[in-house]
Parts: sequence; C-alpha cells; structure tokens
Amino acid sequence: MSLTFAFGPTDLTALPSGALHWPAERLLCVSDLHFGKSERLARRGGTLLPPYETRATLLGLEADLEATAARTVVCLGDSFDDLAAAEGLDEGDRLWLIRLMAGREWIWIEGNHDAGPTDLGGSHLAELHRGGLVFRHVGGGKGPEISGHYHPKARLAGKAWRAFLQDDNRLILPAYGAYTGGLWAEDPALQALFGPRARAILTLPDRCLAIPLPRVRSRRS
Repeated sequence: MSLTFAFGPTDLTALPSGALHWPAERLLCVSDLHFGKSERLARRGGTLLPPYETRATLLGLEADLEATAARTVVCLGDSFDDLAAAEGLDEGDRLWLIRLMAGREWIWIEGNHDAGPTDLGGSHLAELHRGGLVFRHVGGGKGPEISGHYHPKARLAGKAWRAFLQDDNRLILPAYGAYTGGLWAEDPALQALFGPRARAILTLPDRCLAIPLPRVRSRRS
C-alpha cells in the first residue's frame, strides 16, 4: 500500500519498493540503483557477493513501471556503482534495461559514483527542474527538492527499514538497489537537513508507514 502526500506544488506517492511516483506527470523516480555493485567489489578485492543484485533491482523496477504506467523515469544518481560497472553490465541485464527504457523519457541524474554518461541512451543531467520541483543527487540546495545519496533507514520495533525522509522543503529517497546499505535517520548529516516537522516514511513489505523523524543519534552502519 502506497502513501500519497503533498510536497511543494503537487502530490507525490511513496511506494513500498522505495520508488517515488508523481502521478500528474506520469513520472517514476528512483535513487541509488548501484547496478554492478557485486562486480565492483570483486574487481577491487572486496567482499564477494552473489552477482544477482542487478537482476533483483531490474525486477523491482519493471514491476513499478508496470504498476504506475510511468512514461518518464528519473534516476537520482549512483545508478551504477562506478563507470566500469556500467561498461561491464551483463549483456542480458543490459538488454533488459534497454527494454525498460524503450518508449520512455529516461533521465540519469549524475551521482558521485557515476559522474559521467553511459552508452545506454537517455538524458544525462546534473539536476532536473520540473513542475516546481528540483531533482538532484545530493540534497541541501534550494527546494522544494528531491534527492538521494544518503540511503536513509529508520527503526521500527527493533528492525531497520529503508525510509523516505521528508519535510516541507526536502525529500530524500531510500536506496533502490538490492545490495545497498543505509544511513540511520538519526545521523547528524541527515538531521542537519530537516526541520522540526520532518518525518520518515518507512518502506515496509506491504505498505509505507509515516512516523516522526527519529531524533536520537545512532551509529552509522
């Protein structure tokens, strides 16, 4: 079950997957896909992970596109874990992604992991201004803005959940990628961005749940 709320001049919908839907614009926004993370870790001598995260992320993205009938997709940066991961995408996964892009306006916002364009097509922008909203990778600029980068998460009943963080001027999306970690909502880097009326929208398996933004400092993980 999704959660619709007013933000800036319009209404937006948070989905349990961590995607954001803008129905009036037929737009789907996702952040921090981090395609190719397992390949990048193996290439750099890091932890070996099963190389299935790209397919899991594509499967979720395909489901959200079908459910929302979105005609525009905005990827808020760090779509690939690095440029080599973009170039080394499995051919089957590449064709799957190209099929999802076909017939849609597809906008890649530059992130700190993937600052340059890929050969997959679409538009490549530092930030996008549309309908009175600003889409960028790292929040902290003029708003109302929608951003990613921090992979926010929050606790409920002792369990960590990916979370949207939102106040009147700023909305930060959770990471959409299957192998991405997270930063606790109580972290000072996130606390500094939000006003007193901020809230977290938790992405539970079957619904989104809004709670006041946690204000007790916790450790980074």
